[in-house]
Amino acid sequence: MKTKTPIILLIEDDISLGQTVTELLQFNGYEVKWCQNGLEGYHYLEQKMPDIIVCDLMMPIMTGEELFLKIRKHKKYDEIPFLIITADMTFEMKLKQLENGVNDFINKPFKIQELILKVKNFLQYRNTLIKRNTQDPFSKVTIKLKNKNFFERLNDIILSNIKSNLTIEKIATELFISKSALDKKIRRDKQMNTTTYVREFRIEYAIRMIEAGETNVQQLADACGFNSLSYFSISFKEYTNISPKSYIKKRNSN
Repeated sequence: MKTKTPIILLIEDDISLGQTVTELLQFNGYEVKWCQNGLEGYHYLEQKMPDIIVCDLMMPIMTGEELFLKIRKHKKYDEIPFLIITADMTFEMKLKQLENGVNDFINKPFKIQELILKVKNFLQYRNTLIKRNTQDPFSKVTIKLKNKNFFERLNDIILSNIKSNLTIEKIATELFISKSALDKKIRRDKQMNTTTYVREFRIEYAIRMIEAGETNVQQLADACGFNSLSYFSISFKEYTNISPKSYIKKRNSN
């Protein structure tokens, strides 16, 4: 059986960079569609679904951020990994794009090998998920999609209240279910209670902030809704087996 060649949608307004990246990706075995602004890329998406999108952040007509927010309104584009290329790597910009939901960054100037490895890793991960979801097409897919919609809504609620003291009552109210039904579903699907799920979501958010460049532990605790620095540190270490300070130090050394 012939293996399908992965399609990369490259959106880059710099002619020289776009040509170079296209040629090198093609040399490494990928099919590449190169567009020179977000609007052109969006029109392509209406006709054909790529396996991954690599998009410049700052472009005329439609920026990478505008394109990302536009396509994420449509469920059919949810599973396409979206990598942002940018020279603007301020902490504020990183955090904004992570909050939007982009999957990763490529910093300008970059080496093509970094891009190729990131593309390869995302495609392998995506293919693994697809295989898992198609093993039992008569039952598992339907269940997984229902769970995905539930946990997407749950995660949106937590994220919208990430800095506040979010109660289980508030979550249940916004999901239009009882507290017991909420806890039962999370226990069944995630093998943990609601409180633990929310706490681990906050820790994951802190980790994303660290990856985006935040190094102040107190600011991490405040931004993720922990009223106590010591409780944040204990929770972080319990989840990652390493303290926040050590995690930051390790990340910076890498």
